[in-house]
Amino acid sequence: MTAYAPNWIELEGVVNVRDVGGLPAGDGRRIRSGVLIRSANLNSITEADVARLVDELGVRRVLDLRTDVELRDSEPGLLHGHDGISFHHLSLYPDAEPDTPDPVVPWAGERFPEGRDPQVVSYLRYLEQRPDSIVAALRAIAEPDGATVVHCAAGKDRTGMVIALALSVAGVPGELIAADYAETQSQILAIIKQLSASQLYDLDIAQPEKVPPAAAGTMLGVLAAVDDDHGGVLSWLAEHGWTDEDTERLRAKLLD
Repeated sequence: MTAYAPNWIELEGVVNVRDVGGLPAGDGRRIRSGVLIRSANLNSITEADVARLVDELGVRRVLDLRTDVELRDSEPGLLHGHDGISFHHLSLYPDAEPDTPDPVVPWAGERFPEGRDPQVVSYLRYLEQRPDSIVAALRAIAEPDGATVVHCAAGKDRTGMVIALALSVAGVPGELIAADYAETQSQILAIIKQLSASQLYDLDIAQPEKVPPAAAGTMLGVLAAVDDDHGGVLSWLAEHGWTDEDTERLRAKLLD
């Protein structure tokens, strides 16, 4: 496997931020730097971080994959309302019922079939539950102007899935997609510290072992399951309205 060195972006108020540029995508091409950034949530972003993302890195879109419940529990952050930045709220869980009193996070009490990795199953459920959000996210990434930040709460699970699908369409080998996904594990303590401030996530900074790891094998399992069940990422996307023109646009945006 080609060696992969992640391109971390250091920010004051945000953790787990990296540009996926540089990943090999076949035929001697690579993912272009400065077009696709993955991140944990942006709630604590600072003015200096805003300047770095907008002025230096050219971010023009933010894809927020969190649920309605999560959004109601958090501050919007300094990027909201910034001129030139468009926000796309694209939850990968079913929308909460309107006016639900004391809503809980939609993943609470999830059950998994025996014989399959629960984490793999949970990622595949994103495909089952919100294909509309995934297709919309990939189309937004393909927009020609500026860079896109994709984030959820930790920048691990939902973000990992959307980034993996985008990279797969661009032709990045599964082993390298999984390697990029696994880089989040190096940030897990910082992620837990940030999220533990909210009761919503029920995280204890003293017990990081309770958070399922970002292991390369998990993402390889997800990609293998999509191959087995749907004939590959492009076939799954085509089942949900994705076109050859969409593929061309996304590749044109991501590939050097």
